[in-house]
Amino acid sequence: MFASLTTDKSPIFRKPQIFNQFPELVAAESTRHGGVSTGHYASLNLGGSLDKPENIMQNNLIFFGALGIPFENVAKAHQVHGTDIVIVSSPARFEGYDALVTNVRGIQLAVTVADCTPILIYDPVTGAVAAIHAGWRGTVGGIVGKTVAGMQETYGTRPEDCVGYVGTCIDECSFEVGDDVAQHFTPIYKRRDESTGKFFVDLKASNRDQLIRSGLHSGNIEVSPYSTVLHNQDYFSHRAEKGLTGRLLVTIGRTL
Repeated sequence: MFASLTTDKSPIFRKPQIFNQFPELVAAESTRHGGVSTGHYASLNLGGSLDKPENIMQNNLIFFGALGIPFENVAKAHQVHGTDIVIVSSPARFEGYDALVTNVRGIQLAVTVADCTPILIYDPVTGAVAAIHAGWRGTVGGIVGKTVAGMQETYGTRPEDCVGYVGTCIDECSFEVGDDVAQHFTPIYKRRDESTGKFFVDLKASNRDQLIRSGLHSGNIEVSPYSTVLHNQDYFSHRAEKGLTGRLLVTIGRTL
């Protein structure tokens, strides 16, 4: 399902198959392999943590270099688990946004995750792309639907033309939550464990269905088969590693 570049037989990144039909597109999600960080952040830590800043920068250069993307072309945001969207016209670091959109060639959008759900969208007609970080708050806040609506308003995107990817995140069987979180989800996306009274929430399904409700065809959506918890050997997980972990990065953009 995925194409990947490997180091010592471990992948540095995985590329969703659904985007392979678009040679102008670079879309990938990182793994935890192939970087320079050590300890809890070993080894390809790409985001904010207590890791050394120079290690994070070197890891970014490794990751984007493997994709053939100059780091100065990357646009990122300091994410706040909200639903605000920034329209990107030039590479930069933005504050307070959880989704980035652009139709400018040569800009590589990126979001960081360590259990939350990354979503990538491509409109091959207008050339617009989106990178979304959806934690549980962003999911219940409808950040995916708001992003698709923003692409429609800004670029004239037709959702039925779009291709989407719901990326690697915490899996349903690992995302145990209390009533304070579960109450925000409709019954179709949560399962109650009668023995503990806790709930398990399916973030992948919720965000996939948001894409469909926004007008994307179900056949134009790929969902990652991987889990940050069940496949913790390949991915960072905030929950599985009790907060002492690095950050993954998920990226999309059109080449010049």
